[in-house]
Amino acid sequence: MERKTVQGLNIDAELPIAMGSVQIKRQSWREPIDRVAISPAYHLELSLLPRSEEARANFPDHWGPHRFEPIGELFLFPGGQLVHAKSDCRHQNSVVLEFEAAAVTQWVNFEPDWSDRQLRGCLDIVSHDIRNLMFRIGEEVRAPGLASKMMIELMAAQVAIELARYIHGIDEEKAIGGLSPWRLRLIEERLVGEIAPPSVTELAELCNISVRHLTRAFRVSRGRSIGSYVLEHRITHAKKLIESGMNIKSVAQAMDFTASSNFTAAFRRATGETPREYKQRVSRSLSAHIH
Repeated sequence: MERKTVQGLNIDAELPIAMGSVQIKRQSWREPIDRVAISPAYHLELSLLPRSEEARANFPDHWGPHRFEPIGELFLFPGGQLVHAKSDCRHQNSVVLEFEAAAVTQWVNFEPDWSDRQLRGCLDIVSHDIRNLMFRIGEEVRAPGLASKMMIELMAAQVAIELARYIHGIDEEKAIGGLSPWRLRLIEERLVGEIAPPSVTELAELCNISVRHLTRAFRVSRGRSIGSYVLEHRITHAKKLIESGMNIKSVAQAMDFTASSNFTAAFRRATGETPREYKQRVSRSLSAHIH
């Protein structure tokens, strides 16, 4: 995990894994980016700073030279595909997972055909699960703990599986009635950054569809219930509030639970520990870090 610096690129941490490698990068550019490249490895990147709205990419072999689509905070450049990327971004910090396609086949028996929808979907991946895994991998690489290498290997394998499911589902949802990408994006944007995540009814209204349609189509698109997805966000926000020092009762109220006992039960089912146990563990960890 040595630190490296090469002409505006700082690799703060790097770890080789069975599938390829994980890197924590800090990059700076003196002028707008305009690059054409092809890599044999798959390049999955999570931007930790806001990405420029002007960040765009083109797959010339599929789209010709003039079509550019937006790049999101979480994106994949498929291995073996020519990519032309443009951006006016000058600084970026990111977690990067690069893996060889052959190494992934031990986990996933799936070969994308790289349809138009799949390529567009790769440039702006809307997946809370993959995003969370990338964050956790980055944290583990920065501050290794007990059995870190094994933990990172397992999470990288899970990323590969979730990514294959995501790519496969992009075309599948059109055929069997999943949610359209723009509705999935509306749901993600509504959930991210909110103190109290919305109800399923509110999300249905936001997408201009019935609750029944949302419930069925979301399960088709993501392989899980919309209720469990919203609850996951509630627990994630609750953790942040607990870490900020808010008392458990206030957190339960902020998360719109009718009683603290309901909040405690939901938190334990999701995390394996009570809110109080989580708060004590975080406090001990912070105290140990300071000393």
